[in-house]
Parts: sequence; C-alpha cells; structure tokens
Amino acid sequence: MSRFVFRLPDVGEGTAEAELVAWHVKVGDVVAEDQTLAEVMTDKATVEVPAPVAGTVVSLHGTPGEKLAIGSEIVVLEIAGAGQGPAAVPPPVVPPPALAAPAVQTQRPQPAVADRRPPHPGPAQAAFATRTPGERPLAAPAVRRRAWELGVALQFVPGTGPGGRVTPADLAAFVASGGHAVAAPMPSRAARQGIEEVKIIGLRRVIAERMQNAKRRIPHFSYIEEVDVTALEATRAQLNGAWGKDRGRLTVLPFLVRALARVLPDYPQINARFDDDAGIVHRFAGVHVGVATQTPAGLVVPVMRHAETMDLWAVAAEVFRLAEAARAGKATPAELSGSTISITSLGALGGLATTPVINYPEVAIIGVNKMIERPVVRDGQIVIRKMMNVSASFDHRVVDGWDAAEFVQRVRGLLEQPALLLVD
Repeated sequence: MSRFVFRLPDVGEGTAEAELVAWHVKVGDVVAEDQTLAEVMTDKATVEVPAPVAGTVVSLHGTPGEKLAIGSEIVVLEIAGAGQGPAAVPPPVVPPPALAAPAVQTQRPQPAVADRRPPHPGPAQAAFATRTPGERPLAAPAVRRRAWELGVALQFVPGTGPGGRVTPADLAAFVASGGHAVAAPMPSRAARQGIEEVKIIGLRRVIAERMQNAKRRIPHFSYIEEVDVTALEATRAQLNGAWGKDRGRLTVLPFLVRALARVLPDYPQINARFDDDAGIVHRFAGVHVGVATQTPAGLVVPVMRHAETMDLWAVAAEVFRLAEAARAGKATPAELSGSTISITSLGALGGLATTPVINYPEVAIIGVNKMIERPVVRDGQIVIRKMMNVSASFDHRVVDGWDAAEFVQRVRGLLEQPALLLVD
C-alpha cells in the first residue's frame, strides 16, 4: 500500500485560492476515481473537486469556510501500490485532524441581569388594571408625561376617574403600592433562552464582502419613478396567448431588458464599469445584463451577454437558463462575471420601492417593484391602471443626477408603449 497526497487543483483561471464549502467524504471512506471529494468556491462559482485515484481517505486538511491556496495539500489517500504488500513499506503516520462541523450552532445561557430597581415600601404584589388587550388607557397629557418619567405603563394602572380615566392620584397610589417604575405583568409564556451562532462562510460570506465593498466605495443615489404598465400587461397577455406554448411565456423582465438595450447606447456612462483604483471608466458598446437571482445558497448575479442582439423570447429563454444554472450551482465563472448593468426584482414581494445596491464595479442597477392596480388621473378622469415603480441606483462619481433621471424617463416611455419594443 502507498499514500497519495492530493493537492487543490486550479479551479479557475488566475485563481490563487478557493474557499472550502463542504466535504463529501470523511476519514476512513473508500472512494472511487472521479468521486466528489469536496466543494470549493471561487468568485461565486461552486466547483466539485473529484478524486484523481481510487483509495481510502486517510486524512482531510481544511474546514468548511477556510480559504485554501491552490496547490495546498487537502486529502491524503491510501492506495494499492504496484508490487507492494500492505506491510512492505510502513506508511508514515498521518494523524487525521479534527473535523469541524459544517455550521456552528451553539446555545449559550443568557447572563443573569441584576435587578436594579430601587427599594420600595409596601407589598411586593402590585395591583393591575383589568383592561382588554390593546385597549388604550384614558389619561391627561400631564399624567402620561409623569408616567413616562417614572417608567410606568399606564395600561396596568387602575383608573378611578370617569370612564376609567387614570388620575394623578391613581398614578401616585399605584407607585406607592409597589407597582412603581419597573412594574410589569407576569409573562404569559416562558421566555425563550439561548443564542444561536451561525458562521458566515461560502457564498453568504462573499455576498457580505461584496455588499460592504460596494457601499463603502460607491456614493449611491437612487431615483424612483412610477410606470403605467397597463398597456405592457395587455401586450404581454396577447403575446403569451398567441405564442406562449411554442416560444415560452414572457414576464415583465424581457421588456425591461429590451428597453435598456434600446436606451443605453445614448447613455454610455451608465453602461459601464468603474475601475476606481486606476481612475478609469470602461464604457461598453455591448449590453451585458446581470440578473440578480435568489438561490438556496444566497443571491448570485448571472450575466446575459449582448442583450442588444436578442428579441423578447430570446431574452426570456436566456434568463431562464441562467437562473436554473445558478440555482443548481452549475453556473460557470464566466457566466457570473462581466456584467455592465444589473437588474434586481423581488417579484410579488417587491414592495412599493427599493434602493438597490450597485453590483460593484458597475455604476447602475435597476430594481423592479410590485405591480398593483390603483386609481390614477388620466385626462381629468379617475381610472384604474396597473402601476409599477422602477427604482434605479447610480454611482454619483460617474453618473450625474440629470442624466440618471433622463435615462429612467426614456426607459419608462418604452415600457408604457411596449409596441415600440417589438420593432427593431
């Protein structure tokens, strides 16, 4: 028998290190050639590392969340050596390191909190008012202020005034009887104890680092505009009814991508990436749209390249393909980099407005919010229209407010007249 030392291979062009996401084997396992040993991640792409030979796992080096250098030793396998018996050459003893749990989740007891209440006379049990839950007690503003100064919740002070109003005498009696500043009703349920600790590793750590970097380096400003999407929704329904089964169903997203591809050539400073270390803005002729996609592991941004060459159905098909690859963890590093502008949407959870964070080093991001029917004024009449707010954030170092507003208004105009998006 002999030992085979497996070192972390190059998992991406120009990569110097990779983060260990998870082990798929443990010490003592018998593995086959090409069986997955571990998952590592670089630049948001998760890569499976296969075994180069068959053998038995002797030791593993690294814990989930640890960054390993390319070429460093990660697995030692015991393999059948040619012409050697098990005892022919005693193998060196390689003690297996203790394996860390994939996620740290411990519970610690809550520290005792000293009772800092001042001593007070009277019985320990205070009398409490019997009001229904949520009922607001009646009291004059002066009484409310005095109760606030004492830290007394008026909900629990019996009122003897008209209609149960709490008088100054009621408040004084309540404090004197023992129900003073810290008085509170007994909890109806047992208090929950313990603290859960979850180590931030893998994709979640990459997301945290990138968001922090973007907010630290980019002076954001946001511009929010409402869009009447009544005509767009009618057009979308007609197109899906006629060709949805054969060409795939359209969402709002392909229309927005088409609008961006139309407008961005007139605003090259927005379809750009800013290398602020070198002080250079790279303006792109092609429109490479990053589409923020929620996955089980976290948010990733696969990239749709040259959106200006695609029609509505081609955009829809590419968005679907990229989203499926991202959710399955199969998106390649090339599919997760190189965007020139990004789109983010929470779908039905979008809310009225958002202020999305720019995907550094881009200089703009477009956020799609919830679509709702509401009354609006058209030609002096109140009518019901389908409305949706579009939120856009810009890097103020590169994009001026006037240009940003003009850009969003141009996009809005195309979304409100979707027939223009069907004509090249």
